[in-house]
Amino acid sequence: MTNLSLTLQPIALIHTPYKEKFAIPRQANLVQDGTGIIELLPPYNIPESVRGLEQFSHIWLIFQFNQVPTGKWQATVRPPRLGGNQRIGVFASRATHRPNPLGLSKVALEKIECKNGKVLLYVGSVDLVDGTPIFDIKPYVSYADNEVNAQSGFAQEKPDTMLTVEFQPLALSQIEKLSQKIPHLLRFIQEVIQQDPRPAYQKNKVDQRIYGMTLHNINIRWKIKSNNKNIAEVLDLTEI
Repeated sequence: MTNLSLTLQPIALIHTPYKEKFAIPRQANLVQDGTGIIELLPPYNIPESVRGLEQFSHIWLIFQFNQVPTGKWQATVRPPRLGGNQRIGVFASRATHRPNPLGLSKVALEKIECKNGKVLLYVGSVDLVDGTPIFDIKPYVSYADNEVNAQSGFAQEKPDTMLTVEFQPLALSQIEKLSQKIPHLLRFIQEVIQQDPRPAYQKNKVDQRIYGMTLHNINIRWKIKSNNKNIAEVLDLTEI
């Protein structure tokens, strides 16, 4: 019998501001300030390997869910878009716990830089954790990849922003100082929290937790306001 197994080696790693799984957007193109840099690995880090790619505005990334325990998957999953309670088949979802832990992401290609022996692809609005292995890069071809009449099941519409974000005075003063090194930091934090990264089961409960998330090298603490479950309040920031 023919051996159908396949061993893959990453061709690149992506550098992003998301240092942990919590708070990563659930899809690309939801947080505009969450940009990334793809660094090709040897022996693929030569200009010839990306010749012509600059003609395309978007690319597909095939990547590994490398922070998911290997060998663990279930036939059904509970997508956040369905409130975290309703189960559907794993192959009807984009869940991370899959038989083969591979993901697919479409991102904007902003520029390509080849210098000092490195090939770097600057991409916009990513949904990947820092250091994610990339197994393949393909150009997005609009006539073939864009299906106007496509049906998207439970995810037919782009999710609305779920939370209004407010900032305590201390957080605002800290952001003002840090923005000298990280442009648009306030807007970035706002975009991430607006998507409500909390587990789906937590969203309809009285939530008194203080959440922490790491963007770039900054830990951000925030919570849901006690008198309004639709408002998140950023408390403070700490460089790490």
